[in-house]
Amino acid sequence: MKMIHGTDFKEELLQRSDSSQLDLEFDRNVLSIIEIVRLEGDRAVLDFTERFDGVKLDNLIVSDEEIQEAEQAVSEDFYQALRSAKQRITSYHEAQKEQSWFMNPNESIMLGQKVTPIDSVGIYVPGGKAAYPSTVLMNALPAKIAGVGLISMVTPPQRDGTINPHVLVAAKEAGVDRIYKVGGAQAIAALAYGTETIEKVVKITGPGNAYVARAKKWVFGDVAIDMIAGPSEICVVADDNTNPIYAAADLLSQAEHDERAAAVCVTTSEAFASKLAAEIERQLTQLDRQEIASQSIEKFGRIILVDTLQEAFEIVNRLAPEHLQLMIDNPMEHLASVRNAGAIFLGEHSPEALGDYMAGPNHTLPTSGTAAFSSPLGVYDFMKKSSVIYYSEGALAEVADDIIVLAESEQLTGHANSIKVRKAGY
Repeated sequence: MKMIHGTDFKEELLQRSDSSQLDLEFDRNVLSIIEIVRLEGDRAVLDFTERFDGVKLDNLIVSDEEIQEAEQAVSEDFYQALRSAKQRITSYHEAQKEQSWFMNPNESIMLGQKVTPIDSVGIYVPGGKAAYPSTVLMNALPAKIAGVGLISMVTPPQRDGTINPHVLVAAKEAGVDRIYKVGGAQAIAALAYGTETIEKVVKITGPGNAYVARAKKWVFGDVAIDMIAGPSEICVVADDNTNPIYAAADLLSQAEHDERAAAVCVTTSEAFASKLAAEIERQLTQLDRQEIASQSIEKFGRIILVDTLQEAFEIVNRLAPEHLQLMIDNPMEHLASVRNAGAIFLGEHSPEALGDYMAGPNHTLPTSGTAAFSSPLGVYDFMKKSSVIYYSEGALAEVADDIIVLAESEQLTGHANSIKVRKAGY
């Protein structure tokens, strides 16, 4: 893990994985998949599933019988943990619900905002070799709370053509309406444009591989998306009293996601930095995904030494990390110093994994520095707002001349005329 001093910190050290860089050949492949799905529908989706996932399917839809089998296959401990997570996630997201509102500047005017859930959403859940029931909860529950009419889920099938039972049970618990056995760019295209089997949605959410991320980028505009998710990242702020065992474990919890994941520690203590580096090397040998985590630490791992916490937070805000852990004395006192972070974890007993599964806030977070202008997934992502305007005849008459002046200054005589024809009748 590379160690640098804050005084040597340069903008190039902010660089994450280059996965977001333009690759013309890669984009051509993704666009080709999207266009073929648009033209050929189910046939293209089935062909791509056989080609990319090695699975020949007769039907894209997960049946009720398959869900029932999944319910029998999972343990009671899993059910208990899943329902506990569901309760906490639901409780947190219920607080995000927004209401329509109206105001009356006077008795002749009514203004307001009508809040309405979107009609449909498609949730992408990574699959194949891995299973992510937590992703199902984090995407489906806010949509359900918002009141979305149709919640569809797409996820790649396993080699035997089935879907991981833990994912299916999570979908049932979260209230997903339809589940389809399809992944990759072809799944995004099917959700965006519809096929004979898969109904078109108005928004697509959820993480995926580079093909999924790029496909979401290309269909944006025809449908809405949540974000373009990059590799996972974590930043730990530490001082003399930080436990290096805890900090190393938390940094590695993100490094094991992906060779391109970024694990960064910013610390005021050189002694701690040395202990942390040694602890990371020790704990790496204990991970099942040691090879992945090792590559992540080697390529994108950083320990940044700073002289003061003020300097530490300057670096943090430039990084705008997906996950930020303040493992320092009195972390609440420093919360105001954080401007840019997807999720903020306070204290040594609030590890990132707590947020992934059980705390309640959403774990779908802005990556690659986009926390500087983006927010976690929430109920608000599944709702839209309409302005509401009512003026009486007399109220319009009071502002008619001003509207005409402004419209004519823009040479929009049609706008001006729509006021003049009413003014003529006053």
